[in-house]
Amino acid sequence: MLDDIELCEHECSHIEVIERVRQIMPAEDVIYDVAELFKVFGDSTRTKILTALFENEMCVCDIGKLLNMTKSAISHQLRILRQNKLVKARKSGKEVIYSLADNHVKIIFKMAIDHVEGKDCE
Repeated sequence: MLDDIELCEHECSHIEVIERVRQIMPAEDVIYDVAELFKVFGDSTRTKILTALFENEMCVCDIGKLLNMTKSAISHQLRILRQNKLVKARKSGKEVIYSLADNHVKIIFKMAIDHVEGKDCE
């Protein structure tokens, strides 16, 4: 509720704080890209795929069976995850094996799970 939000009782500005923070904030294009990254995480199907790949690399068929979805639906979501550099693919014979792109993805994802589960930062 709005009544529960505490507001300043008078209008003031802490110029030194504003300027210090302004100088260390990332550039607008970086902030935009971070917001777009969080949009990608905002889809539950993509989150399920990332959760699976957090545990083990997998092919499209296996991800589809795990999530009870078609290969086409999984491929569509994997394309979005690849475009956002969250997963990578490698050929293994006739299969394409997907895995998390790098350790950053594992860290972001682990922190998100810990946050939702109410665990302290380590």
